[in-house]
Amino acid sequence: MSMNQRRLYRTIESFASSHFKTDKELLKHVVNEIIKSEDINLKGGRIWQYEPSTESYRLVHQIGQIERLDSGYRITLTRYPLFMQLLDQRTIIANETDKYLRNKGIVKYSATGVGEKFPYRDTRVFQYILAFNSDDIDQNLLPDLNIISLAVSSLLRNRKIEQKARLLEMDIDKAREIQQSILPEPAVDFFYYEIFGISVPDRIVGGDFFDYLYGDEAKDRLTVVVGDAASKGFRAAAQALYVVGALRMGIAQHVKMATLMSSINRTVNRSFSEEQFVSMFYAELTDGVNGLMLYANAGHNSPMVYHASRDAMELLEPTGQILGPFPKGKYRVGSTLLTKGDVVVIYTDGITEARSEDGTPYGERRLSDLTVRLAPRSAREICETIIDDVTKYAEGAEYSDDRTVVVIKRVR
Repeated sequence: MSMNQRRLYRTIESFASSHFKTDKELLKHVVNEIIKSEDINLKGGRIWQYEPSTESYRLVHQIGQIERLDSGYRITLTRYPLFMQLLDQRTIIANETDKYLRNKGIVKYSATGVGEKFPYRDTRVFQYILAFNSDDIDQNLLPDLNIISLAVSSLLRNRKIEQKARLLEMDIDKAREIQQSILPEPAVDFFYYEIFGISVPDRIVGGDFFDYLYGDEAKDRLTVVVGDAASKGFRAAAQALYVVGALRMGIAQHVKMATLMSSINRTVNRSFSEEQFVSMFYAELTDGVNGLMLYANAGHNSPMVYHASRDAMELLEPTGQILGPFPKGKYRVGSTLLTKGDVVVIYTDGITEARSEDGTPYGERRLSDLTVRLAPRSAREICETIIDDVTKYAEGAEYSDDRTVVVIKRVR
């Protein structure tokens, strides 16, 4: 009966063009179509599903020219040792030994393994067995049955891949929602300052985050925070949300900066593995005319402060270790004074570590020089120009990372 194997494979594939809720529904449809097909000379088919708890195969579907079997009838593996050969041979043809099945008219049977392979004692067995009958069931049928096994297993595998892809898409959507819930509107005006931030994830979602947080309803104190979660994707988005949530709670309760940083550090340590650390820069602005900015730097890249009046660049070095791996870490508070025209550039390492095609990093010096040139412009222009310059610099390079910049400029 053997037909062209490639044609047979494509024929089986065509049987599963519709959408099915379960693997079993797909298998039932394919077996039904195989039996109805005039190109495949088979007259009856059955689907047996392996049940690990009973170490047996249970009948889940039957069709065609054979006396009906009792629904749910089981055949145990101990009575069918030949089934273990399916792992290597895919298909076997043998004389029926089960008395009940022989009484139903099955004298000779074919068994073809499809789907996943489940553990059974010291070996493995197929999740499903397709059994077929025809007028002339003999060894000449083996090539076609093996092609049916290959095609059906491929359909099940592709279905599983598609299901995982849909779940991944859902996870990505959730991660994107999480990230959007963290990131504020990019621009904010606060008394003497204008502030603008941009975060560009390397993937669909990333580990960078920034936020603007008011201390109370009076809104006379503003916290600007920029962080970088070491993990990627959904885990990073969830970790960033966790940290920002802790920040918002602490600021709402007027917890002092150093105490809050220590508390978040211990929380991250308890909640995440040590390789899932977070670096973060925390700055606090007030409505005071003297321009005092307090800050704590938890192992983050040193923000650059360009003091326009004296044409000098100041780096705000770390005041404590990264958040997470060191639960007893301490964080001191630093300060700087901002006068009219001064610019603060807070960034993540995706900016300075961006590489050109030849592998040369963008670097702090290039960022510093660009900041000085851009200082007369608005916070928005400075921020957008930095992101654009880094993007052009790294165009065509293999290495990439999330890129975040927040610019604070004193304008009055």
